[in-house]
Amino acid sequence: MKRIFTTTLIALSFVSISYAQQRQQGQRPAATASASTTTAPAKEETKINTNIASRTIVPESSVVTNKTVTINGKAIPYKATTGTLPVWDEDGKPIAGLFYTYYERSDVQNKDKRPLVISFNGGPGSASVWMHIAYTGPVVLNIDDEGYPIQPYGYKDNSSSILDVADIVYIDPVNTGYSRATSKDVPTSKFFGVRADIKYLAEWINTFVTRNNRWASPKFLIGESYGTTRVSGLALELQSNQWMYLNGVILVSPTELGIERGTVVEAALRLPYFAATAWYHKMLPADLQGKKLTAMLPEVENFTVNELIPAIAKGGFLPMAEKQKIAAKMAKYSGISEKVILQNNLDISTNLFWKELLRDKGFTVGRLDSRYKGIDKADAGEGPDYNAELTSWLHSFTPAINMYIRNELNYKTDLKYNMFGPVNPWDRTGDQTGENLRSAMAQNPYLHVLVQSGYYDGACDYFNAKYNMWQMDPSGKLKDRMSWEGYESGHMMYLRKPDLKMGNDHIRDFIEKAVPKFGTPAKF
Repeated sequence: MKRIFTTTLIALSFVSISYAQQRQQGQRPAATASASTTTAPAKEETKINTNIASRTIVPESSVVTNKTVTINGKAIPYKATTGTLPVWDEDGKPIAGLFYTYYERSDVQNKDKRPLVISFNGGPGSASVWMHIAYTGPVVLNIDDEGYPIQPYGYKDNSSSILDVADIVYIDPVNTGYSRATSKDVPTSKFFGVRADIKYLAEWINTFVTRNNRWASPKFLIGESYGTTRVSGLALELQSNQWMYLNGVILVSPTELGIERGTVVEAALRLPYFAATAWYHKMLPADLQGKKLTAMLPEVENFTVNELIPAIAKGGFLPMAEKQKIAAKMAKYSGISEKVILQNNLDISTNLFWKELLRDKGFTVGRLDSRYKGIDKADAGEGPDYNAELTSWLHSFTPAINMYIRNELNYKTDLKYNMFGPVNPWDRTGDQTGENLRSAMAQNPYLHVLVQSGYYDGACDYFNAKYNMWQMDPSGKLKDRMSWEGYESGHMMYLRKPDLKMGNDHIRDFIEKAVPKFGTPAKF
């Protein structure tokens, strides 16, 4: 990777005075720059107004570096800006600083036609690190081809990055990454809740887009896990209250998006995921095990919708002979014994499944990626001792992101980078984000949706993602602007090398198709 560095130094005393004066006047301060007492290598541009000896947030700071990455065999030069921008209160005073990393392809002169992808991860309480250094960004982790940690820790060029077709900004909400409130006196209710999260982030995106002159650019949101709740809500919030219209929303491993299931549907919809996991661990009968995964699953999906949901709905009034017949089929598809299924009245929780599937072999399976196996203190019990996959991922991600931001992007701070930050209690009331996204699509003919799911994800499973799409648009009038893709991996499907390329190719194609040809009107 080609490394080119530039530096601009401005006196810190001038910056501090200017910033303080603007705050006292209740103004939104202009972008500021700070000084360093040492000179940097030629062409590194540094605009930091931070005290690296302090663990307090500075609402505004930035560092710029210039680099090159080879994507699909072509050298792509780009500028990386990393730093913080303020969150404003109603009086125009900064109440938090959000940490972000912004990648711009630097050989594009006119940004009006250049797509901008705005990226969030989930939790809530998770930093944007996951997709940043393992999926769409210009670098990826040093991991093996299936996503397991290897040493020495680190990162390398991402030849599959979408930076060739779109600029990307990765955003860390308050208390994740290096993002923090400016004071302990700022009420957490400003940030920690479904609706509060969407509201302040929409305001921040407005500031970012304005500062970086990207109003003309086609815009896309991408969110993973709880990030899909966030971006689904943001699609309407940006449109309704910031007057910012999107071309696309990408949902990676989506949550339920506030769409009601009820206990019957919720219990039944798990089965296709159980079948995929059992297939991976070779726990299915020979006739199913001998098929490809994607050839086997439609049979399970049809049984789930047409037989299992009606059977569970009958509850205790389901005739025993029929109940045993349903349990036998569930056992065949899930790898769980018919006895255990009957003991649980056809309702097998994911927690029990993760413990039960490989119990006789002495292993548990992972929650977010059931390809991963764990070892519990005792084989007995109703659920795993720990999440095998998450432990593995933190093993490889945490050193890499701290190394990358400090050493590669040259952003220096003594704040701790929160992979997961304290955001509880989180107010989950008012989650209508699936309906928010539907409404945004109905009002904006340009807006398209892409859903990406891993077959082995037990937290945000692939069949529930399909169910979201069915229920989000009961009229069927929007389905031509919705698409779904599945991958033979888990929650972070991109950790598997073939899916890293495939997933990015799907996003690349989605972006190109969702940007209309010049002169195409937004009308039905």
